[in-house]
Amino acid sequence: MKHFTWSFVVTAVCLMLATWWGYSNHGLAGAVTALSIAAILAVMEVSLSFDNAVVNASVLKNWDEFWQKLFLGVGIIIAVFGMRLLFPLVIVAAAADLGLMEVWNLALNDPKAYSGHLTAHHAEVAAFGGMFLLLVFLNFLFDEEKEMHWLGNFEKKLASLGKVSSLAVMIAIGTLMGALTMVPEAQKMVVLVSGLWGILIYVGVDAISSFLEKEEEGGTNVGEMVKRGGIGGFLYLEVLDASFSFDGVIGAFAITNDVVIIMLGLAIGAMFVRSMTVYLVRKGTLDEYVYLEHGAHYAIGILALIMLASMKFHVPELFTGLIGVAFILASLWSSLKHRKQLPKE
Repeated sequence: MKHFTWSFVVTAVCLMLATWWGYSNHGLAGAVTALSIAAILAVMEVSLSFDNAVVNASVLKNWDEFWQKLFLGVGIIIAVFGMRLLFPLVIVAAAADLGLMEVWNLALNDPKAYSGHLTAHHAEVAAFGGMFLLLVFLNFLFDEEKEMHWLGNFEKKLASLGKVSSLAVMIAIGTLMGALTMVPEAQKMVVLVSGLWGILIYVGVDAISSFLEKEEEGGTNVGEMVKRGGIGGFLYLEVLDASFSFDGVIGAFAITNDVVIIMLGLAIGAMFVRSMTVYLVRKGTLDEYVYLEHGAHYAIGILALIMLASMKFHVPELFTGLIGVAFILASLWSSLKHRKQLPKE
């Protein structure tokens, strides 16, 4: 439980702040409501981001201690305040042509208008995040160096397609072009540009990793720096977290328009995701449960498709969270079966 100590501390502080905020605005009834909503948002964020923790751990486990501490320390500050508070403010500021302080005042004083600006640009955000997450999934699927294959020969054959280096990008662009049919004509260009930015940033981060790797290691496999730690790997995980967290922010506005309660609730969830990441790294859980990483990546692939589908259809947050958990549990069950078979083999 020592890995979750700070998470429980942050939970207590955030819930007390949420209660105080609700009481100061709407009295005792407001305090109870704010406390309940903050707790619901925290649970929702954890359920949506558990696969994020598994993927983070799969990358972090091979990093050196310095980069692990940097991501788990500085990274959580960026995750809570940058991705779950500042990033939505920046999007509204850009869309409404307002300053950040004006948007902050709008969020506090007119949360309905703020959430309206935010959700009005959901399609662009979904295209960006969906493309980035889809490439995370595809590059895992087409990794020919992967030794374990959850789906047996089928997955092994898919991994062999990794010899075609541009295959993942080609599929991502094709998926983006197909997704454009779900948005109104007036939005197609801006959604296309957002999706291309998601692809460009993924490829750019991989390129940075490759460049730094060649500088420091003399050149081995592309993207290996991401696995050992470094600027490229740090950027990769931060953008990955952004893609996960913004979907949670959008979903939070379906529950409440109070930006303060949203930030407090999601902050609790972000801390528990960090603690789960630390736990998985320190305990070597991914080495014991060999298919857990597979389940997380398949959950990411489904989440990417859900984000793209949400440009036209409303997808309940409960469904999004549960399907991710279902993949994690299925991979955990497969891992347990694999462990039982090892002594016999």
